[in-house]
Amino acid sequence: MKISVITVSFKAGEKLSETVLKTLNQTFSDYEILVKDGGSTDGSVELLVSKLEEAGYVKDDAKQDNTFLKDGCAAVRIISEGDKGIYDAMNHAVSYAKGEYVIFMNCGDSFYDDDVLKKTVAVMEKNPDRKIYYGNAYFETIGEILYQPAEITESVCFRHVPNHQACFFARSLWDEEGFDLKYKIRADYDFFLRSFFEKKIRPCYLDITVSSYEGGGYSESKENRKRDKAEHREITERHMGKKRAAHYRRIMALTLQPLRTWIAQKSIFAGLYNSIKKKVYH
Repeated sequence: MKISVITVSFKAGEKLSETVLKTLNQTFSDYEILVKDGGSTDGSVELLVSKLEEAGYVKDDAKQDNTFLKDGCAAVRIISEGDKGIYDAMNHAVSYAKGEYVIFMNCGDSFYDDDVLKKTVAVMEKNPDRKIYYGNAYFETIGEILYQPAEITESVCFRHVPNHQACFFARSLWDEEGFDLKYKIRADYDFFLRSFFEKKIRPCYLDITVSSYEGGGYSESKENRKRDKAEHREITERHMGKKRAAHYRRIMALTLQPLRTWIAQKSIFAGLYNSIKKKVYH
């Protein structure tokens, strides 16, 4: 059961090395780390190579790409080529991946603990061929774990699906179509909903905290929030239909969703809010 941990980067500085080196601490052995760099000129790739060599990794000259190996440890492959942005880079990376499942770990993010992959594979073996496995994520900005529901429903799909740093996807899902590049912020959301509604995939809850999410990314900047809302509306109407999407928008308004989101993102309230949310979900 091989897993490909994909990290896409572009001028990520020291965060690239930090994420890769933390990933190498996983106790599960049958995985690879695939770094897809968009042609960085900030020395971040060179720093990663230096760090890998310090850790005892040796470049495999038999491989055409930059593959670094160490006895008993995961292989690290570095692919450097241009792309059209983060989702295009993620699509490219999947085409190189050798694992049956992929997870995207952005620069600055990391696995929550060193046993995440081992615990994930144990669940996969008990619940085979579910195509998508998801767990919780620790949000560093508020210092809290955001728990996910034990079952993904249509309502959950409208509100908020697990972030991709907490999801393992079958690589075969890219055989037909990957991330739709028309979406600059929510292509991963569209991919999840397409899998749920069109491919009838029912994701499996891992019941573990998968990732430590740094936050503060591209989609969270003020200038992109308007586009984020527009893409959410288009994607939900595309997969649910306008009538169903409007139905869930009314429910969100009546249940004060904007206020609840604000509360969940404030560290002073987040602990209590998320403990209540966990009890509701489980």
